[in-house]
Amino acid sequence: MTDANAQARASATDWIAVTAGALGALMATLDISITNSALPQIQGEIGATGTEGTWISTGYLMSEIVMIPLAAWLTRVFGLRNFLLGNAVLFTLFSIMCGLSNSLPMMVAGRIGQGFTGGAMIPTAQTIIRTRLPRQQMPVGMTIFGLIVLLGPLLGPVLGGWLAENISWSWCFFINLPVGIALAVLLVSGLPADKPQWEAFFKADWIGIAGLAIGLSSLTVVLEEGQRNQWFESHEIVLLTCVTAFGFILIAVSQFVAKQPIVRLSLLRNPRYASVIFIVFAVGAGLYCVSFLLPQFLSIVAGYNAFQSGSIMLISGVPAFLIMPVLPRLLGKVDSRILVISGLLFFAASCLLDISLTAQSVGHDFFWSQILRGFGQMLAMMPLNQASMAAVSREESGDAAGLYNMARNLGGSVGLAILGTVIDRRNDFHGAAIRESVTANSIIGQERIAGSAASFFAQTGDMAHAKLQALGQLSMQISQQAIVMTYSETFYVLAIALLACLPLALLLKTPKPQPGEMPSAGH
Repeated sequence: MTDANAQARASATDWIAVTAGALGALMATLDISITNSALPQIQGEIGATGTEGTWISTGYLMSEIVMIPLAAWLTRVFGLRNFLLGNAVLFTLFSIMCGLSNSLPMMVAGRIGQGFTGGAMIPTAQTIIRTRLPRQQMPVGMTIFGLIVLLGPLLGPVLGGWLAENISWSWCFFINLPVGIALAVLLVSGLPADKPQWEAFFKADWIGIAGLAIGLSSLTVVLEEGQRNQWFESHEIVLLTCVTAFGFILIAVSQFVAKQPIVRLSLLRNPRYASVIFIVFAVGAGLYCVSFLLPQFLSIVAGYNAFQSGSIMLISGVPAFLIMPVLPRLLGKVDSRILVISGLLFFAASCLLDISLTAQSVGHDFFWSQILRGFGQMLAMMPLNQASMAAVSREESGDAAGLYNMARNLGGSVGLAILGTVIDRRNDFHGAAIRESVTANSIIGQERIAGSAASFFAQTGDMAHAKLQALGQLSMQISQQAIVMTYSETFYVLAIALLACLPLALLLKTPKPQPGEMPSAGH
């Protein structure tokens, strides 16, 4: 075997490093949603109300989105192995803290710690793949990474619901202990020791770091809590919006005064990379919104519990395993634009299949839309993962990975905020429209009430009470029909948003290896 051939293949140590990065990313993405199913049990145990309990999720997302763009800088400061090893240990300790929590402040503090340390593991996994694998093996690594990013949020509610129902909600967090130990072993085995560069710490872009911490954390809270607090009718939301704007101004200033900005917005001057960021923002919104819409519909309309809803969500993971063996070859041979456009079309088509929902729709009615959605997510996200790394130099890969993952998470937060507003307002609109049509002069309405009242009277023998029950039943039916119409509309809006990204996909291009470039494993 020649030296060139030897350099063109990743070593076993390289693959151990990639596995470590993938395991860390899985642990981080899984914990984004693992508490969703167990939230009622957790709230009851720590004495939190429903509104307070949302901070268990918001705290994680708020700190995670701040850490993601900081990861590249902190990797340079501490060294990749030291940084990841420290985060793996801290993530495990914060997980234990969450599992032992007996109060809301303790739980939220643990979740903020989890989000901050877990947020580092997602972009660094991409960086490991970019720096340790040669170009021809990068599609395999990116497929593994993309599969984890897609399946983590899908597996979270199912695993969390099963653990909460069959063991204890605490095991939603304690399960990270054996995973954390395995991750630490892989990191020590697969990554070389490197010395910290403390000068990078003292010469850091502190204006940008302050802006990032202030701006993104405040923005996350605004997007998560805005609809619940009636947006700008709330003084807290107005204040946090001003704080967000101030943070973004600091980030903008840092682009001009810092030698190496913490968020390298200059990467967006590259049209290939910029197109990836805009598309992944929209696809991220689609992923998070569908992950919210479908379980909510199944819970409210079909009466499914969290575990049953999660099982339906997992159907979209089946295509991932079906095409995983062939996808790396497709990534290397088929134009990225064709794959991304196909993925967006599949994803949009899956949303259009769900616009004809009825009050009788149940889990199996979503089978084909979930299958299409699974193919769409894989075909769109995998080439985007690769294109984001291929569009920049090896030295820029850390900053590019941070911006890429930040865009995906921001897309999800913005999408959910818009979705929440649309659902509330359209639901009120449809409910009012149906109630206006069911007036005292409505023959159909009178017949429905009379028939229901007769049925209830036969059971109770009290006509006054039977009429009240009939009116209550009609009100519930109106609310159910309004929510079904609203959810159908939101799936339609998602499809339009995904189709609007098709022109951007034409800008994608996977560059060929430059002359003289050696596809070494990196270090």
